[in-house]
Amino acid sequence: MDLSYGEMAEAYRAEIAAFLKENWSPAADLGGAGLKHYIREFRRKATDKGYLYRAIPKVYGGSEQPVDVIRAQVIREEFVRARAPMEVGGNGMNMTVPTLLEKGTQEQKDLFIRKTVEGEYIWGQGYSEPGSGSDLASVRTKGELSADGSKWIINGQKIWTSQGMQATHMFMLVRTEPDAPKHDGITYLLIDLDQPGITRRPIRQMTGEEGDHTFCEFFFDNAETPVGLQVGERGQGWYVSRTTLKHERASIGSADGLGKQFGKLVELAKETGRISDPVVRDKLAQIEGFVLSHRYTSFRLFSCSAAGEDPGRVQLMMKLLLTETGHEIALLAQELMGEHAFIEPAGAGGRGPRGLRGPEKWMDQIMGSLGNSIAGGTTNIQRNIIGERGLGLPRDVIAGGGK
Repeated sequence: MDLSYGEMAEAYRAEIAAFLKENWSPAADLGGAGLKHYIREFRRKATDKGYLYRAIPKVYGGSEQPVDVIRAQVIREEFVRARAPMEVGGNGMNMTVPTLLEKGTQEQKDLFIRKTVEGEYIWGQGYSEPGSGSDLASVRTKGELSADGSKWIINGQKIWTSQGMQATHMFMLVRTEPDAPKHDGITYLLIDLDQPGITRRPIRQMTGEEGDHTFCEFFFDNAETPVGLQVGERGQGWYVSRTTLKHERASIGSADGLGKQFGKLVELAKETGRISDPVVRDKLAQIEGFVLSHRYTSFRLFSCSAAGEDPGRVQLMMKLLLTETGHEIALLAQELMGEHAFIEPAGAGGRGPRGLRGPEKWMDQIMGSLGNSIAGGTTNIQRNIIGERGLGLPRDVIAGGGK
């Protein structure tokens, strides 16, 4: 197996490394506004060089580069190695901008893309509702046109919004045609969250977290958004929500993260004195098999993408394998730590009971692994997708004989 990227890619790597050495210092002694300005200027320089916002047109603040998955992967590797910031993260860059580039009006692109790229606008995702999680077609938040037809009036509730307390805007699915079939009665709207009629409330998680970077729920009571902020046709929001731009994607990043988690698990087994336990060693070997399977399948997907080939149904399995393996890592970590996992640690980054390093981080991993099996499509939904779209199996039969 040849895992090299080729001479041209390595020459490009050297160019990036030289740029990072000259323009980025992770140890820069700056704080607050100074650090934000430093990062903003660094991103601007990196964009001018074509390293960041590669899929975004220059008119909206991007570098407008041709699709090249190998170059994109080399950029990621070098930026990670230098601990340099890449694009502004979050729903805005991952979901709003690609959707607007493909489906938005010129007015919508002008209003939102550049300010999202620059981090001025932060987007919440208004999909999930109480009783309507993975089954997005069952959303009940209602949208009705105002008397003069210029605005959508919104009533309902959205939940599990990441960074909801920070969000300035939301892209959301609302039911505008109550009598239409489930998938055909939904409209995709953009809405400014700074207005009367919108209440946001943080959700306290079982880890005790509650704040700007966790989840919250939104309540809409006659909230308004202009008809001009409707993306796509009325009643076609389900199909707009499935829009994706053909970005330069690779799964190697997630594979690296999974490998690091496994390495920490092995260290934990050593710290607890359980590394020589044959039962523990057997479980570690099983988990490592899945970790390596995920990693080398990621290489395969990357190679197919670079060659412009379709990898087939294996790509449907990657999210499921990632979350399931992460959960297995968390379960074994919990077993290794035992009751000490639930004792207040000595301090962030310090040593807790029995000399364990950072037990609070392991508890975040254990709790987070449960959330990962829900986020982005539940594990059961992922299995249905693999069965139906990948293997051609019939859909689940619901009690009563329906489908």
